[in-house]
Amino acid sequence: MTHLDEARALLSRHPVVDGHNDLPWALRAKARYDLDRCDLATDLTGRTHTDLKRLRAGGVGAQFWSVYVRTDLAGDEAVSATLEQIDCVDQMLARYPGDLAPALTADDMEAARAEGRIASLKGAEGGHSINNSLATLRALYALGVRYMTLTHNDNLPWADSATDEPGVGGLSPFGHEVVREMNRMGMLVDLSHVAATTMRDALSTTAAPVIFSHSSSRAICDHPRNIPDDVLAQLPGNGGVAMATFVPKFILPAAVAWTQAADENLRAHGHHHLDTSPEAMKLHEAFEAAHPRPVATAATVADHLDHMREVAGVDHIGIGGDFDGTAFTPSGLDDVSGYPNLVAELLSRGWSSADLAKLTWSNAVRVLRDAESVSRELRAQRGPSNAVLADLDA
Repeated sequence: MTHLDEARALLSRHPVVDGHNDLPWALRAKARYDLDRCDLATDLTGRTHTDLKRLRAGGVGAQFWSVYVRTDLAGDEAVSATLEQIDCVDQMLARYPGDLAPALTADDMEAARAEGRIASLKGAEGGHSINNSLATLRALYALGVRYMTLTHNDNLPWADSATDEPGVGGLSPFGHEVVREMNRMGMLVDLSHVAATTMRDALSTTAAPVIFSHSSSRAICDHPRNIPDDVLAQLPGNGGVAMATFVPKFILPAAVAWTQAADENLRAHGHHHLDTSPEAMKLHEAFEAAHPRPVATAATVADHLDHMREVAGVDHIGIGGDFDGTAFTPSGLDDVSGYPNLVAELLSRGWSSADLAKLTWSNAVRVLRDAESVSRELRAQRGPSNAVLADLDA
């Protein structure tokens, strides 16, 4: 049996829980959420990284669908767009019930696996989606959102982003209250995209395990979107899980400068640097033809996972590919069908089946179950917080 055969067999028993997939935004951009125009039951290769057949081929058993909105949407406009993203996921679940199972809890994830369906959870990417309102945060939870990334690429009044200039120095008092309220509800605190100061502040405040839904190791690739070793080393004490991403500019040092130049090329032609529309991709392809792209591989991702396992331990790592949220993907991890190639690479490096089962499935299920347990305790002690930004951060 080859390592790839062994990987596929392992994923049939212990499928992938992927921490982050931006398909809802891709559906917004490419088809304005029209599932007749982007039918996930058909082969969407060349249009998206994700469809049902490729999810099955990749051994995906649970997916956190990102209900991300860009940070140039702000205030109530960001809230409305987030609600549209949530509605997109709900439309997907209603249209494909034989493949996608709604999931709110760890038990739901296990039940979906037993039924042979893909557990579908929601994750909000960026605290701008709540417009500085804890009541809005609770409303997102009521609509099924089970994690929130505290920031996206830009600072908030109450939290610093990894890719912005320092603002409040981590979390403000209101930012700490956001973390406490997420703990109380049972919503996972996601520390991808945030500054290292924000990571450390959140870990000092949280009563529940945190996640990094799509971040890799800063020691292997020195990009601010990645996780420093001192933060990874705190995860065993916290119980959290760091889910390695596949985005080349975050995992391959040679790809960092190239991607910056490619992004500048998009902006020079009037496009947002995160645009993956057909027009933007044509610009990328022309740029790549003139300037060959450094290519990451499954081995690149495995290098990060080897290091993350060494620092945080095998009980505190997972996978968050960021498919449909990036213009470029590693060779062999071109779309959601590629997870067996990563597992095969790890098998070739001596990872045991037991360790791989933790990486792909059980760590992510456990972290949500632990957050639920903390929530039950906190809900018995206190009610909802009605704190407001202006009061706490005056």
